[in-house]
Amino acid sequence: MLRYIGRGLLGLSLVLTAAEASGGDDLLNAMATSSSGLETQSKRMRVTAENIANAESLPDAPGKDPYRRKLIFFKNQHDRTTGKDTVRVKSIKDDPSEFPLKYDPTHPAADADGYVKTPNLDPTIEQMDAREAQRSYEANLNLMDMTKGMAQRTIDVLR
Repeated sequence: MLRYIGRGLLGLSLVLTAAEASGGDDLLNAMATSSSGLETQSKRMRVTAENIANAESLPDAPGKDPYRRKLIFFKNQHDRTTGKDTVRVKSIKDDPSEFPLKYDPTHPAADADGYVKTPNLDPTIEQMDAREAQRSYEANLNLMDMTKGMAQRTIDVLR
């Protein structure tokens, strides 16, 4: 026996049998898992974009620190609504590594020896991290599209 339970992710109508309602719907769980992946990769892109935007940010006075690279950490989290493990952002922290020094005695933030602290990041690594986040985001989005298509085809068969 089918029963209509409302609209779900992406506006998809949800029709479940009593057995599906009691055991959970694998298609909805797949969408929830992909959704958590989209959310975390979006935050990862934001952190990477902030790092890239500040790659040339230097201090304005001697003794001050330049921009410090941000690092994002993920964790697996059990989603009680779906009963599945999803990925979440655990924390965003400053990179504790040392600041590289650049010789520029004319810069206002130069120390007595003429060195200026520069941000502790490598733009090439940040760009690679952004590319990896983009690809992971696209993979999760493609999975959501496939799942939505499967659910729509199931609904079409049940009509």
